[in-house]
Amino acid sequence: MKQLMTTYEASIIEHEGTTYSLARLANGTKQLVVAGDTAVFSGTLQNGRLLCDLTPANAAALRSRLPWLIPVPLGTQTSFGFGDRIGLATPGHVAALTAAGGDIAPIFAQQSVRENTRIGRTPQQVLDDATWGIFQKGWHGSWGADADHVKEIAHIAPFVQAGYTFYTIDPSDHVDNDAQTDNLATLRQKAAALPWQQLDTTVEAMLADYCTAPITLDGVTLRFDEETVLRALGKYGRSLAHTLTITTEIRRQSGGKPFDLEMSVDETDTPTSAEEHYFIANELLKRGMPVVSLAPRFVGKFQKGVDYMGDLTEFEAELAKHAAIMHHFNAYKLSVHTGSDKFSIYGIINQYANGRVHVKTAGTSYLEALRVISRTDVPLFRKILDLGHERFAKDRKTYFLDCQPQKVPASSQLTDADLPGLLDDFDARQLLHVTFGSALDEYGAELKTDLTNDEAAYEAVLVAHFGRHLRPFCR
Repeated sequence: MKQLMTTYEASIIEHEGTTYSLARLANGTKQLVVAGDTAVFSGTLQNGRLLCDLTPANAAALRSRLPWLIPVPLGTQTSFGFGDRIGLATPGHVAALTAAGGDIAPIFAQQSVRENTRIGRTPQQVLDDATWGIFQKGWHGSWGADADHVKEIAHIAPFVQAGYTFYTIDPSDHVDNDAQTDNLATLRQKAAALPWQQLDTTVEAMLADYCTAPITLDGVTLRFDEETVLRALGKYGRSLAHTLTITTEIRRQSGGKPFDLEMSVDETDTPTSAEEHYFIANELLKRGMPVVSLAPRFVGKFQKGVDYMGDLTEFEAELAKHAAIMHHFNAYKLSVHTGSDKFSIYGIINQYANGRVHVKTAGTSYLEALRVISRTDVPLFRKILDLGHERFAKDRKTYFLDCQPQKVPASSQLTDADLPGLLDDFDARQLLHVTFGSALDEYGAELKTDLTNDEAAYEAVLVAHFGRHLRPFCR
């Protein structure tokens, strides 16, 4: 029996003599509809149109026909990363960006290796889900795909094969946090043991390069002496070498295709000093790395799903230094990791970055999905909340959190009317945020069914939520 079909009007596009659109069947299933040259697609012919399931092969075929569905490098323009752990948020992300206006380049496909591992998705699935969402909403602008928190060479191939254009290198496993407090004798020993052949220089040459006159950049004065240089080398020397190794391998596997590179040192124990920022950027750039984004560890706490925690005056003073260094090199932008829900500092960041900023979000779209579920499927939300309590101690281990789970009531202690309010509570947001992998393992199918059946509600909360994120950066 034929099902009634509703076409997403924004998706309809005629290109080079063939018409493409996305349609939704009565049961919630979506299909690609192709009228014209159907040679590269697989589907069922009906009334002169080919009805195609949303398979990886059909997603690849559609990208081959509609070039704006292919992610591209975005360079140093203002950009925003929309992580989507479920795979259904991209229509809402597109709608939010369109509603906000401004000149913000989106990264619609973004998932970290850690997140993919926890929920069993692949880089290709993440890219394909983004492709269909972009197509559904009729987005024709440029967009990127971020291979987030790549730590090892073994992580690279699936992202390259899927066509990712932005690689976030996370060398945190190679950062020596002890170097922050080591004495000078220990720092000298650590510096001597660095992989100097790989770094293609010597400790003596580095000391000669940096231990000169103070460096003044737009009112910020940087002073390097032996201890400052050796501390930066001890802390970040091996991570620089590892970043060079990973970048060389991405270049090899990409076969010369351009890509954007970000180095992330945000997951370290102590904030990145102004001198360390200058040192890292200078060493990357003089080695020809295609770095367009650098994520320092800023002062204060950047925790999952909640606003910035720290002294705003101190944050502004430190950010001014980082921004001055970034503007001095004029080659990359500042990247803000764990960037969702940091409403108190967006204005400060935009003021000093002056458009050279990338904000990365991940789990906040998942929390907005739970906001919908708390209103539309109360039994499911209660199960997810109780599972969060059960799994929190295990699932939180890779996150820096101040969450006190004992402050979050069990579902049995809450009325139905109480549930949506948990999505505005500090501790509940963090508890639900970090147990996403457990929740999707247990209840992912039910969650996806609910969100598919009520996709308008999910889009609406995403538009409202991300509007608050995007508007401060609109220029």
